[in-house]
Amino acid sequence: MAWIVLILAGIFEIVWAYSMKLSEGFTRLTPSIITIVFMVLSFALLAYAMRTLPLGAAYTIWTGIGAVGSFLIGIWVLGEPATALRMLAAVLIISGLVLMKVSSS
Repeated sequence: MAWIVLILAGIFEIVWAYSMKLSEGFTRLTPSIITIVFMVLSFALLAYAMRTLPLGAAYTIWTGIGAVGSFLIGIWVLGEPATALRMLAAVLIISGLVLMKVSSS
């Protein structure tokens, strides 16, 4: 159950990161509210998952989901470049997440 909660926390991190971009420095009300709400939800779910998961694994996987997910949203939604080097970096992050999960089981 904690792993599912952690994945949801990571997805919420993607939502708040994207909303923060849309808030234009917290100058737009609706995206700013979405950012704050999902930030609080993401941190709360992370805290809940950390009750049973190791700190290193939980925090690393949470930030990795947020980083890779935000990277993909940047490419798919915001039209950011998908260069070979950036794609390699994302693959390395995902590899690290898989290794972290496997090593903490």
